[in-house]
Amino acid sequence: MNMKKFLVGLVLFITGCAGTSETVKTADTYFKEGEDFYASRRYEDAIAEWKKVKESFSSPELTTMAELKIADAYFENRSYIEAAAAYDDFRKLHPNHDQAAYAYYRLALCYYNQITGIDTDQTPVKNAVKFLDSFIKLYPKTEYVPEAKAKLDECIGKQVEYEVYVGHFYLRSGKYQAAIKRLEETLAKYPKVENSDQVLFYIGKAYFLSGDKTKGKEAFNRLAKQYVSSRYLEEARQVMEKYY
Repeated sequence: MNMKKFLVGLVLFITGCAGTSETVKTADTYFKEGEDFYASRRYEDAIAEWKKVKESFSSPELTTMAELKIADAYFENRSYIEAAAAYDDFRKLHPNHDQAAYAYYRLALCYYNQITGIDTDQTPVKNAVKFLDSFIKLYPKTEYVPEAKAKLDECIGKQVEYEVYVGHFYLRSGKYQAAIKRLEETLAKYPKVENSDQVLFYIGKAYFLSGDKTKGKEAFNRLAKQYVSSRYLEEARQVMEKYY
């Protein structure tokens, strides 16, 4: 009788253990579940599933796809620092992959999307210019180039705006030589920017306020010659009337 109870108990124990065991999923299953989470905008869950694909080491091709998918999920989740690192890793690990250009462009966009105001850290602008310019040179025939060029021009414009912002700050603070240096370097580096007339006006005004009337007049003459319809011409005239 005791033996019978023992055997019954053993069967129940084994059955119970079998019932609690988890089904081992394949890498393909993890990948598909990651896609489902991604489609539902559950990006963190998608990343977790695709990391399991990488950890499975089951298929180099599937692992490569998961690497790029993880970068995309970080990007869509606006985790741009993590996305940039993931895209950078992908392009370095797979430089000849047919999605290498896509990864490089997305890397540039990670920095572009971090750009904020003119009075904040300008590192994202510098990085966006660096990677957009590099992307265009490396992949000149890809479909992303027109958009990349437009964004590059926009970022360069932001760089100019920042330099003018700093130069004008120096001007308002009475640091005329610092303003002149900053603004003249800006004009030399970006000679074809849209707001060059503004830069010339600030340069001329800084020269006049510093006591150098000759160079101030030269800057204003250049302003009048190159930008006959500039809104800064009247202000330049007023400065000359006051200080010349």
